[in-house]
Parts: sequence; C-alpha cells; structure tokens
Amino acid sequence: MTKKPFIPPLLPPKLDFTPIFSDIIRARDIVARYDEAVKRLPNPEIIQRTFETKEAVLSSKIEGTQATLDEVMMFDAQDMKSQENEKEKDYREIYNYRLAIEHGKNLLEKRPLAENVIKDLHKLLLNSVRGQNKAPGEFRKSQVFIGPYGATIDSATFVPPEHQHIPELFSNLEKYLHSEDVIDPLIQIAIAHYQFESIHPFMDGNGRVGRLLIPLFLYEKKVTAYPNIYISEFMEENRDIYYELLRDVSEKGNWIPWIKFFLDAIFEQTKITLERVVKIEKLYKDLKERMPEINSIYANPFLDAIFIKPTFTTKSIKKISKISNTQTLYTVIEKFVEFKIITDITPTKARNKIYIFSDLRKVIR
Repeated sequence: MTKKPFIPPLLPPKLDFTPIFSDIIRARDIVARYDEAVKRLPNPEIIQRTFETKEAVLSSKIEGTQATLDEVMMFDAQDMKSQENEKEKDYREIYNYRLAIEHGKNLLEKRPLAENVIKDLHKLLLNSVRGQNKAPGEFRKSQVFIGPYGATIDSATFVPPEHQHIPELFSNLEKYLHSEDVIDPLIQIAIAHYQFESIHPFMDGNGRVGRLLIPLFLYEKKVTAYPNIYISEFMEENRDIYYELLRDVSEKGNWIPWIKFFLDAIFEQTKITLERVVKIEKLYKDLKERMPEINSIYANPFLDAIFIKPTFTTKSIKKISKISNTQTLYTVIEKFVEFKIITDITPTKARNKIYIFSDLRKVIR
C-alpha cells in the first residue's frame, strides 16, 4: 500500500505556550548575552568566518557529508578548487553553505526573507557537482520521500506533500514568517523550521536550507546583530531525537515537545558558543598586547587575518592580511612563527607552506 503524502496544516497552530514560558525566557537571555559579547569584540569578523565554517561542516554532516572541520580548514588554506574525490565534493558543499550564510546576510540588507531570497540561497547551496541536477533554486516538480538508503515510497519514514501544494503552503509559511502576532521570534522560527521541513519544497538540500534560515531569520528580526545563532552542532549530536520530534508533530500534532527541544538547542548551543567567544576575546587581547614585540606596522592586521583564517598559506592569507608586498608578508609570518603564535606544519616544504594558528583551533573544536 502506497504511503500517502502528508499535507501539513496551515500556520499558525493554536498552542498554549504556558508550559514552556520559562524555556523561552532562558533561551532569549542567553541569546542576548551572546549577542552583547559579539558586539564587544573589537572586530566581530575574527569569529564570524570560523563559526560559519563550523556551522557549515555540522549542518552538512547531518545530511551525510564526511569532511571534518580540520579537513575543511586545510582545503581552505590551499584554496582548493577541484572536485575530483568525495572529500573535495564534501568541501564544495560546505564551502557553498558558508557562502550562502554570507550571501543571505547581504540579501537581507535589501530584501525580506521571502521566497525569492530562499530560492537564491538554495541555488547557491546546490552549485556543485552533486547538486547541479537537483533543480537548484526551483521548487520541486515531482514527488519525493524521506527514508533510509534503498527505501521505497511504501517504506519511507516521511512523504511530504505533492508538488502542486507547495506554492500555497509556502505562501502561508512566508506570511507566518513576517507575522508580528507571535509570542516570540524563537517560537516563530521553531514553528517555521518544522513547517519548512515538512513542506520539503526542494528536490534536495531542504535540511541545509532549513537550518540556514534560523540565523538569517533571527538576524532579520534584529534578535541578533549578526546572523550567527547556529544550532547544527546540537542537532547533529541529537540527530535521532531531532527527526523523531519533527515526525511527532506531523503524526500526532505534538508541537510543544518539538518547540521545547528547539529552545533547548538554542540555549545549550548558544551557551557553548558564548564560552568560545569569551575565550577567543581573551586570546585576541592577550596577543594584541604582544604585537609591539613583533615590531611591524603589519602585525595587527596580520593578527586579525589569522583569526579569520587560522589555517593558511602565504597566498591564501595575503588578501585578508592586506599586506600586498610578498616579501613583507614572509617576514611577518616568520616573526609570528618565531613568537610561537603560529606553527609551520610543513617544515620540509620549501614552497606552499601551510601554517596553523593552533590556539584558536583548540577553542573552536
């Protein structure tokens, strides 16, 4: 017997949020504290790229990519462009995810988080060997289903709505995203995240797009000054519960356990990220005080550059460091190695050396 597609009810659901009111307050408090800590940084960009990379790795991992954070940073360091093996294809998907976060922020400065913006982000995410035949940037025109490898539609764990229902469902979701009649933006995006995943509007990449919308929505709503509330680390660690609670909303209408889980994810992950920001801020200040010892006008901009790109080659750090003279850059790098701020991990190579900023890498792992 063929499993029937599930058509989610239109938003908003009628819910009593009293049982999770304290969870809302707790999550909002940690988000506010985190946002203030980021705004205190002398240059928020020193955490932005690294946190984006970690989020991209973990969100993609939920979907099955195998590349680790260390591997991605090594690819980054060498500005890898080829996509010949599976790891390189994984890297391309992760690279695209990071680009989509940055592109989404730029788009939201001019346009609302609406259908066309979401399609643009999807197109960017699937701009790779694996995604090019999955209708990037377009709603699906055929039935899909979700299940383990080899599953059929009869044995699928979830069958989303038929494609002809997507325009109406997505229009309703978009209207809900821009509604002001909600108890809190965190509740709003928890509900919207479920709805997006249940509509499953694209042929592929729905999980990544759905998780990408969380920081972008909170940024658009001015809950945060930057789109940097990332919860894929928590979702990856609790993947089975994540999928089970989404399924329970569809099958039983159990919204509150899902929303509580989402608020827990926001709280727990933001708490960990806040601790990382505090450590990074201290590391940055401590090293800043040592910069006069380097005795170079380029020491400070190079310090900022290695926080942005903690694994690098001379070529890949050049533009970020704003040191145009190659010999000057070599000299500054040698000084940073001498002062044990960075490490040459390819000592036997004469060219294309790779350096790592280990103290930062330890904080973000």
